[in-house]
Amino acid sequence: MATNQQSLLRQWHMLRMVPRAPAKISARELCEQLSAAEFPVTKRTVERDLQELATVFPIVVDSRDKPYGWSWLREATSFDLPALTLPEALTLAMVEQHLRHQLPPSTFEALGPHFRSAARTLSSVDISAPSRSWLGKVRSAAPQQPLLPPKVNDECQRAIYLALMQDQQIKLHYRKRDATVATVYEVVHPLAVVQRGGIIYLVCMFGEFTDVRTLALHRVQQVALRYEAARRLPNFDIDEYIASGQFGFVAGGPIRLKAIFSRAAGEHLFETPLSADQQLSVAETGHLHLAATVPNTRALVWWLLGFGDGVVVQGPESLRKEMSAIAARMAESYA
Repeated sequence: MATNQQSLLRQWHMLRMVPRAPAKISARELCEQLSAAEFPVTKRTVERDLQELATVFPIVVDSRDKPYGWSWLREATSFDLPALTLPEALTLAMVEQHLRHQLPPSTFEALGPHFRSAARTLSSVDISAPSRSWLGKVRSAAPQQPLLPPKVNDECQRAIYLALMQDQQIKLHYRKRDATVATVYEVVHPLAVVQRGGIIYLVCMFGEFTDVRTLALHRVQQVALRYEAARRLPNFDIDEYIASGQFGFVAGGPIRLKAIFSRAAGEHLFETPLSADQQLSVAETGHLHLAATVPNTRALVWWLLGFGDGVVVQGPESLRKEMSAIAARMAESYA
């Protein structure tokens, strides 16, 4: 006969094996897993333990279909022994703040009880405690004018992230900017998800084509999983794709940017260079002379315009002419 200590240890392991709803596990599966963990037990004992534990913990049985399945209630408080430490609670609180859009929705929701447990742990300490006050001391500030993010359809995002995680094809309805009717893409192969500012993009391929495309998630109106394996692009690297300037709206190949900055406008480039081959020198006038190889993107033009009269583009000639034409139109608009 099992001792009280053995029974307690077995039940503790059993509680950890029960998944959170909507997932579930049968008594027979629990019996097999417990046996594999060196807790030999009968199915009847497991069923009796579950019934007793259900009177104390928020675990329920789904008796609609056989075999019956057991699960923790979806919104049940996270059950951890030992309890969360302050560093663990702080880490979870930071994850909740900053990784909401980087994690698959199903994963983020599954972490919900742990986030709430972390919040309770932090709220139980004095408000001036270092671990609790840290949350009010750390922020991530955008370098540009902050914008309100567009509304993303939750169900569409959930389906896209699921397809991406499981490498499945999807069919989606996508409303292009200024379009009144959505375009239907019958076969889409998800490759990655990238967040740029407040906008989330799906990096993907269409049908049998191999060119990589990007779709803004807030323009996706409907998604259907096709339950077929998505096609992968050999040697595709999302970091290389981003570094190539794709999310700055590429206007051509790399260029050798040459520009003269005022000291106030360009001083930050000493500490945060534009590229690995950047050259930055101080002229006798105090102006900064810059040369750097950068992607030729619309984001580069917008970045340069943000310095106003604090920068003059010297080359390439095509970029200098574009900047000059924009400046002339601006002067005319303000005249």
